[in-house]
Amino acid sequence: MWGFAPALTKLGRDMGFVPLVITGCIVMYAASWLVDPRLGSGLFDLLSPTSVGLIVFGGSGAYPVFEFGRWWTVLTASWLHGNLIHIAVNMMSVRNIAPIVADFYGASRMIIIYVVSGAVGFTASTLAAGFLPPIPLLTGGNLTVGASASIAGLIGAVFFYGHRSGSRGIADQAKMWIITFLVMGALVPRIDNWAHLGGLAGGYVCAKFLDPLYPERLDHFMIALGSLVLTAIAIVVSVIHGFWLMNH
Repeated sequence: MWGFAPALTKLGRDMGFVPLVITGCIVMYAASWLVDPRLGSGLFDLLSPTSVGLIVFGGSGAYPVFEFGRWWTVLTASWLHGNLIHIAVNMMSVRNIAPIVADFYGASRMIIIYVVSGAVGFTASTLAAGFLPPIPLLTGGNLTVGASASIAGLIGAVFFYGHRSGSRGIADQAKMWIITFLVMGALVPRIDNWAHLGGLAGGYVCAKFLDPLYPERLDHFMIALGSLVLTAIAIVVSVIHGFWLMNH
């Protein structure tokens, strides 16, 4: 690690990724609301960003991708949220699940799983909205955001770890989380189930390639760092392009 290992160790088992996600999502939520502020009314609309704010900062889905060619938003949408309840639930989930995955896989592989799962989930949702007929509870997102696709990927990685390590207790716990996701998707309005299912599948498959029974390698660290840099670039491009769209 070129001498950086002691400093990275001080950041914790997750290398500071959980605080980064929570802080980043809060900042992005506030920024997306301030672009086009409204108070809103009702439980799911209070202080919720408008579609303008979400698109500017990198909301994904069929509308941004196919209408404006903003394909990079499959990387940025995980950092945005639609209302206060949305961000609160997701940040609590990240805080609870990400450290577990970091313990099983190491921080670098956890970060890779998180980023890849989000991208796969939003790609699935975007393609479903663009090309598939409406299916009950499985309508793709025309405009979709949230960290839950990445969280579903972390759960998929825990599920794989349970089978790979032979730990039935861990696999059963992951099954309970998956069932909770499915029930919430069936009962709570406006949940993007395509993003959840895509993220879950993405996390499971990614975990198979990042075998948790082998030690982390330097290339895992480099891929994790590269994925975060690529996401940061995608956010900057989204904002620049988004403000250009607002003025044209």
